[in-house]
Amino acid sequence: MKKGSSGTQPSAAAVRLIAGKPVAVSKRRPAAVATAAALTQAEPAPKRSRGRPRKTHAELDEGNRRRLIIDGAARLFRTKGFDATTTRDIAAAASMHSGSPFYHFKSKSALLYAVMGEGMAMAAQSQQQALETLGSDASASEKLRVLIRHHLEVVLGPRSDFIPVMLYEWRSLTTVQRKGISRVKDGYEAVWMPVLDALVQQGALQSEPRVARLFIFGALNWAAQWYTPKGGKTLDQLTEQALLLFIQKA
Repeated sequence: MKKGSSGTQPSAAAVRLIAGKPVAVSKRRPAAVATAAALTQAEPAPKRSRGRPRKTHAELDEGNRRRLIIDGAARLFRTKGFDATTTRDIAAAASMHSGSPFYHFKSKSALLYAVMGEGMAMAAQSQQQALETLGSDASASEKLRVLIRHHLEVVLGPRSDFIPVMLYEWRSLTTVQRKGISRVKDGYEAVWMPVLDALVQQGALQSEPRVARLFIFGALNWAAQWYTPKGGKTLDQLTEQALLLFIQKA
């Protein structure tokens, strides 16, 4: 993976990426919903008697264009760096006229915030879905396996560009933007804490849960720097290797 044009190394806080104080997630509210709400407060939708209305073609096109801008910008911020990426670059990546992306975003900074924030919000949603595939009697080690496998998919999967962008461009966010992204990261991360606590109780994890979480996320996130599919290991195999590294049989 290429570094941003600035050539600076990521800060310790950025490398940890998901590090931060655990935040309790209400049992009455799915974690994915809580983290998405941290980014923006949506206006309440009017009550309807029957389901949700279908989106019009115009609305679908609008959403698709916005997604193209975010995905293209994420790739550019990853390969060229935030400062070196121009508005023309972003428009070209989305096959648009030079000024078109800013019909959807007020500024390049707002686009950077969307790349990171929406990337994390999608990760939180898919993490919740991954855990829901387990039965109610799943063990803590089984839950950790699912969490690690999912996070490797987030870090190394097809829409993983936002991860290295967060590693290298954290300083490019404003103070307010950092707080917004941190809230989403905290929500994503909080889901891991009960699992790590349970492993400590079982004797399978010897470290303090909070410190273990920092090490685990630091190690998994850094896989974006060295992993290549040609290396001979699948994500499932990497998951098993990570489990051997992090926990032991009670």
